[in-house]
Amino acid sequence: MTLAYPLNDARVAPPPAALTGVMDRLGVRAGHAKDTEIYAQGDDVQYLYRVVSGVVRTTRLTCDGRRQVGDFYYPGDLFGLEPGPDHRFAAEALSDCVVQSVRRTTVRTMAGDAELDRAILEATSREMARLQDHVLLLGRKSAREKVAGFLMQLAQRQPGGAVMLPMGRQDMADYLGLTIETVSRMLTQLQGDLIVEFPSSRRFQVKQWDALEDLAA
Repeated sequence: MTLAYPLNDARVAPPPAALTGVMDRLGVRAGHAKDTEIYAQGDDVQYLYRVVSGVVRTTRLTCDGRRQVGDFYYPGDLFGLEPGPDHRFAAEALSDCVVQSVRRTTVRTMAGDAELDRAILEATSREMARLQDHVLLLGRKSAREKVAGFLMQLAQRQPGGAVMLPMGRQDMADYLGLTIETVSRMLTQLQGDLIVEFPSSRRFQVKQWDALEDLAA
């Protein structure tokens, strides 16, 4: 997975001020149309990125041509911060988005190697936890539990009222290790059980938090 952590996530220590300061002062903003590539799998790691608006997904093609979605990144999330020289996942605009970028060499110059190393360590620790959760999701949960857990993650990011679903069913399937037919069937079941309600295909509302939490857990 591409290393990333939400800059405003209270569950982790705040990122080094020098690193975010460099991003704020020197980061260049660029718009990316939906489904366009921000960087490719295997590209050299040259920049650090932060989502300003929209949503970014990371994807990896396996040797047999199948696609695995690594993760989704939302406004405020930092991505592309990797310890190795190459990007293991590609990054693409899931929706029309604005991304801020700054050269890694600039970060090293302005923030200092110690600050960058600290940021990488923090990102690595967080990403390892996310990776462990994803492995558990893929290997040990039922299809119903996977979909419920995914909806719960989105609902926690957008508390109160309707929750926007920026990704399509195929993106969800490739993230959860399911077929698109299974994802659609599980969503229909959850709505039929009155756990969630879908006024439209890209918007839902949680009707029974306890039931969704039990499935997600």
